[in-house]
Amino acid sequence: MVICRSSDFQGVYFGSPSLAVLPDGTYVASHDYFGPGTRHNRTAVFASADRGRTWRKLTDVDGQFWSSLFVHRGVPYLMGSAGRNGSVVIRRSVDGGRTWTVPKGARSGLLLEGAYHTGPMPVVVHRGRIWRAVEACDPAKPWPERFQAMVLSADAGADLLDAGNWTASNRLAFDRAWASGVYPDWVKAETRWAGWMRPGWLEGNVVVGPGGGLVNVLRVHGRGLDKAAIVRVGPDGRRITFDAAADFVDFPGGGSKFTIRRDAKTGRYWCLGNKRQRPGAVRNVLALTSSADLRTWRVEGTVLQHPDGGHHAWQYVTWHFDGDDMIFVSRTAWDGSRNFHDANYLTFHRLRRFRDAASRELD
Repeated sequence: MVICRSSDFQGVYFGSPSLAVLPDGTYVASHDYFGPGTRHNRTAVFASADRGRTWRKLTDVDGQFWSSLFVHRGVPYLMGSAGRNGSVVIRRSVDGGRTWTVPKGARSGLLLEGAYHTGPMPVVVHRGRIWRAVEACDPAKPWPERFQAMVLSADAGADLLDAGNWTASNRLAFDRAWASGVYPDWVKAETRWAGWMRPGWLEGNVVVGPGGGLVNVLRVHGRGLDKAAIVRVGPDGRRITFDAAADFVDFPGGGSKFTIRRDAKTGRYWCLGNKRQRPGAVRNVLALTSSADLRTWRVEGTVLQHPDGGHHAWQYVTWHFDGDDMIFVSRTAWDGSRNFHDANYLTFHRLRRFRDAASRELD
């Protein structure tokens, strides 16, 4: 189902697809605008009253980018950055997403000033606190070496618009010394650390691990890689740690942004992501994967696939459980897109009976 289509395939692209379900059953979705025809600081919000069959636009939110929708205590929030490599901001809506608070200062949603990176990442409530991952950013360094993993958290009962209620962890940069144990032989030479071959991590998912502790599972960048990194989060949210010898894992889709959620019904972890290997692909293959422990993953099936990876993609997918179904929104490149990356559609999909391989259906 098409939610919206860019009016300028060459200059205005859609990013950061996000999705939430309000208490009354309304679906709300969002995307930001990027590309040469944009200012990289605006997010559009949509709503569906009929479970995703039809959509209407609610508003454009200026000063919001790389953001995720979530519902907390019955109220929708929008959390991300104020612009490309901007400050971390959060907004609240009391009318179902039509209007939003403005982060003018530390008491109204401006959480961290400076340069930060994120995406439409999951928000988790665990042991009385609300958690979300972001990355501190050093714009002077090349992409993706500029990103430093970190986690934000707040008391679940606090005013989330008040920066004083949030705790920030330490920052962890990706160490090049780890690369020999992660990257294929063809990138070992220092002369080849360039462009898409440069190492780094980004777009972390905060997840409750099998033992009840929190982890931040990050995308590991590298051409053709299907790897992720599991960063451990201390119980008070002030310290995160990483063991390079133990905490890189094989992860189908780990080379692009992914969303992991734990299924309360089965206890398994599920993910929709862009599997890169077997067969080789870019973002033209969207795979459903699952794991019992966040470390050993299996591919449950291919959800969407196109033979052309140059101009077709379903990427940055954000999804939720909806009973026995999985609902998701995608940054979709199709129908004359400039390339696979510069998506020209925001689309909505429903994967029916996703746990049952024999009867799985996609709308």
